[in-house]
Amino acid sequence: MEKANVKGIPYGVASFEQLRNENSYYVDKTMYLPALEDMSNYLFLIRPRRFGKSVFVSMMRAYYDIAQADRFDTLFDGLWIKEHPTPLKNAFQIIYFDFSIIGTGFTEEDLEQNFNTYCGQVLDVFAEIYAGYYDEGFEQAVKSTSNARAKLNYINLHAHKKGYPLYLIIDEYDNFTNVILSDGGTELFRRLTHASGFYREYFKIFKAMFNRVFLIGVSPVTLDDLSSGYNIDWNISQAPEFNHMLGFSETDVRTMFRYYQDNGKLRADADIEAMMAEMKPWYNNYCFAQECLDDDHLYNCDMVYYYLRHQVLYNRPPKEMVDKNIRTDYKKLKMLADIDRGNQRENRMSVIEEIAATGSVVMTLKTSFPAEYVTDDNNFRSLLYYYGLLTMGSSYGSMMKMVIPNNCVKEQYWSFMRDYYNRSYKIDSIPMEMEMMRMALEGEWQPFIRRIAEAYRENSSVRDSILGEHNLQGFFKAYLALNSLYLVEPEIELNYGFSDFLMLPDKARYPETTHSYIMELKYVKPSATDTEVEAKSKEADGQLEKYSKDKVVTRLCAGTQLHLLKVVFRGAEMVIMEEIS
Repeated sequence: MEKANVKGIPYGVASFEQLRNENSYYVDKTMYLPALEDMSNYLFLIRPRRFGKSVFVSMMRAYYDIAQADRFDTLFDGLWIKEHPTPLKNAFQIIYFDFSIIGTGFTEEDLEQNFNTYCGQVLDVFAEIYAGYYDEGFEQAVKSTSNARAKLNYINLHAHKKGYPLYLIIDEYDNFTNVILSDGGTELFRRLTHASGFYREYFKIFKAMFNRVFLIGVSPVTLDDLSSGYNIDWNISQAPEFNHMLGFSETDVRTMFRYYQDNGKLRADADIEAMMAEMKPWYNNYCFAQECLDDDHLYNCDMVYYYLRHQVLYNRPPKEMVDKNIRTDYKKLKMLADIDRGNQRENRMSVIEEIAATGSVVMTLKTSFPAEYVTDDNNFRSLLYYYGLLTMGSSYGSMMKMVIPNNCVKEQYWSFMRDYYNRSYKIDSIPMEMEMMRMALEGEWQPFIRRIAEAYRENSSVRDSILGEHNLQGFFKAYLALNSLYLVEPEIELNYGFSDFLMLPDKARYPETTHSYIMELKYVKPSATDTEVEAKSKEADGQLEKYSKDKVVTRLCAGTQLHLLKVVFRGAEMVIMEEIS
């Protein structure tokens, strides 16, 4: 194949048509269309950001749109559905909304005006596209109507009169209301989605108007408020048959990388399995159905493209494994923590601190809940899952143990926690960066540990809630994670135990790193005696000795000097900081 015809890497592309027209690589998901048709006429799916939602729903639009029937062979050439079309292919007139592009405004009137303006513009385009299917004057009549609800009613009446089936597809259906929820709080949200709120009024029309509806977004809040009378079977978010419908499987990623290697974009001697191993802890481990816990877990689409693009352009992995565009995602964690800022905020912060410290939390996953109960404990934990900040880890009786999926998301938690801690006592990052370098390159670890311990003491003096072993671990973890020369693996199983921190040198990207670390962090209450402190110190000695003999440590820390560190706190004060032989 000539290089000019090699498919492009569709990093940041959200349109199926653009992707196909520009000869970009497409991971075929069309085999799910028959299953969706068999499931229900009205469907609702939740997935985190950057999982290919927009590409998928725009593919649906292209497949079902009667106005694109003449382009079917071009758009779907080489895809599964081309050889297995369903009776509903190109059978609908489509109304397609993308609510992520609606402006919000500062007042309730602004919100309604912006929403009405956007919907009206979409419906005017609908009238242009399908004018030939209706009587003369249809397009002009739609465009001359100023109110979007009136436009919908007019289209509904005439489509039913002509016998034309209508399909509603809404991408980011909840974005508009999530922004309201974060900026205006639950009271403004409630007014818009309850009783005669304008947003709810639109959904009343949707219920009666469309033969089929597909909504996709990132949270279940709006649906519960808007969907009175809808059957719960709408929600296929945890259905096992659709677990792999969005995101990339191991096979998807491996096939993609081999394609680029076979076509000369990756070096012929490039080690694809090594690339897979490097990406997996950063981008993989998402699961959305309890029945699929033992199946291959999923990769974040955008991050795979980000990594692949660096390999194609520069023949190396990116220096920063987390794309700068995803680093801003931690703001959604701040949004969730700050909803109705005074209402149960400390409880939410305790949950976030627990997750940041331990990497997991046990919960009952809620499939939907009204906005006024978004701050309730289980609902808040569930939102963390829906936003991609947690994923299914294992069953825990009738509950689920949710875990932080990967290093990308860990960085979001740790960035958030550092910002949170800095409100009380700000750490100067410039000398800390130099101390981290000396720790990695020269084995001089004491200044860095002292600086974190000092910051912890100062935080504790002004915030009584930052006390206890979990909070101490979370604090250390947040600042140890700043050292990009290491992969910081907390609570990793070593020799039938779990070390607090294993700092693995990232030799692939930073071969000059010559020192690695296992750290045991111990905590006793402020009232603990010297004897209790000594007992904790000896416990750390035994654990470090055992962990240092683990085969994983021997393999991953080869070529570096391994340091075994014990750090003991009595309350907020560090009382022991030693390296053992």
